[in-house]
Amino acid sequence: MASTAIAGGEVLDGSNPAVVRLRQLIGDPNSSDGWRRCWEQGVTPWDLGQPTPAVVELVRSGTLPGDGATVLVPGCGGGYDVVALAGGGRFVIGLDVCEAAIQKAKQWSSAAAAGESSFDFVAADFFTWESPEKFDLIFDYTFFCALHPSMRPAWARRMADLLKPDGELITLMYLVEGQEAGPPFNTTVLDYQEVLKPLGFEITCIQDNQVAVEPRKWNGENRKVEEDGTANQPAICRVKSTKTAIYSRDPCIRHS
Repeated sequence: MASTAIAGGEVLDGSNPAVVRLRQLIGDPNSSDGWRRCWEQGVTPWDLGQPTPAVVELVRSGTLPGDGATVLVPGCGGGYDVVALAGGGRFVIGLDVCEAAIQKAKQWSSAAAAGESSFDFVAADFFTWESPEKFDLIFDYTFFCALHPSMRPAWARRMADLLKPDGELITLMYLVEGQEAGPPFNTTVLDYQEVLKPLGFEITCIQDNQVAVEPRKWNGENRKVEEDGTANQPAICRVKSTKTAIYSRDPCIRHS
């Protein structure tokens, strides 16, 4: 079966029949079996088929670490963002619990970045994977919102474990509301703060994702992140850890 992803991206909520089907296939979002079924049946409405535009903009901005920096992309799916982040002195690991996703990522990247050796893909569970090293940067997109809310504290603890003391977490937040089920589950900026702040993380910068694909922008005339943590389109946030110092970062969802 061909993938349900389209070049412009799909809206990721219950109004999309592909998301309804995804939820039927997944059942328990914390189990790898459902995600495997989605990849095998091509029910992947989150899959853009290309790097996330916000990632491309981040790379162009010159604000990402280089010079031997290590980067992790958990829930990497087709691997597009892994390839986009690679280079510039960075080595990137794409991690996904689904072997079918990793196989697709390897196939796509071998054609899109032939001869490139600055990235690798690993099929493993983010929560139990024994990483050989800690990372300078972790990039999260459609991963936090795909987890059942009960798993969010464990997500934050794992981020803290995998980052270097002066590392950074960049999260492209998909702020969806009004969903009776998931994934994606209802998510606000405050949900991130609730699990990250107790671990010494501080959100230093949040801005609207102006390059979000059109189907994932809501209420086109008003796209600001509100003070209560709600928003009507994906937002970019950068956060730094205060475990050793207080850091500042530029706009996008970044945590460290």
